[in-house]
Amino acid sequence: MKIGFVGAGNMAEALMKGIISAGVAAKEDIIAGEIIKDRREFIGRTAGVKVTADNVEVVRGSNVVVLAVKPQHMATVLEELKPYLTADHLVISIAAGIRIGFMESRLNQGVRIVRVMPNQPCLVGASASGFAMGKSAKPEDKDTVMKILQSVGVAFLLEEKLLDAVTGLSGSGPAFIYLVIEAMADGGVMAGLPRDVAIKLAAQTVVGAGKTILETKIHPGEAKDMVASPAGTTIEGLRVLEKAGVRGAFIEAVDAAAKKSVQLGEKG
Repeated sequence: MKIGFVGAGNMAEALMKGIISAGVAAKEDIIAGEIIKDRREFIGRTAGVKVTADNVEVVRGSNVVVLAVKPQHMATVLEELKPYLTADHLVISIAAGIRIGFMESRLNQGVRIVRVMPNQPCLVGASASGFAMGKSAKPEDKDTVMKILQSVGVAFLLEEKLLDAVTGLSGSGPAFIYLVIEAMADGGVMAGLPRDVAIKLAAQTVVGAGKTILETKIHPGEAKDMVASPAGTTIEGLRVLEKAGVRGAFIEAVDAAAKKSVQLGEKG
């Protein structure tokens, strides 16, 4: 597998390093295209892959091409690469909101396209991704994409129409949880804890709660009830959260982010 990255931002960097670490591909089999010289030099130095400022060189040297450009630049990049992308290429797009149909209409017939919605914890190997297959994508392409995404976390094959929901939940979700960590740490400070200790305790609490759900597979509501003993501290805190409408606010936040993803896709 020869993997080329068009764009070498943070998400592309995380994918490259995950792919290399998991043994999906060797450093020598990866090439990254990046127009910003400092960034290009940084990726070459830290990831150890070949770098270039020429996107066409990336395509010519790869059979898997990851489009890691900003959504507003996608049309220009597709126009540039159209003469060089063929049915021999698997194209993986991680550009938010850009529909498969948009890409297929701007590339030659037969190019295999897969659209991916990764999230920021990809940077620490804990991504939660969803992906959808284009018309020309083959069954083995699903396995390739799954292998790449699982090198940095977990991934689910979904219908494309569900990727907006993925965007609202796991795409935007880390920011919601960072807000929770910050707020819980503030509460710890208010209760007398040093700031650095409060942040670490809050962050580890989120990690531990998530790991509990993933590994025990019990329902979050059941896990919550296990912590909340009668007339105890936890149920008192939960009462405050329910009174403030926190549960409803999270539901609305995910739904609002998903709807915004739909709107961005319609513009693109």
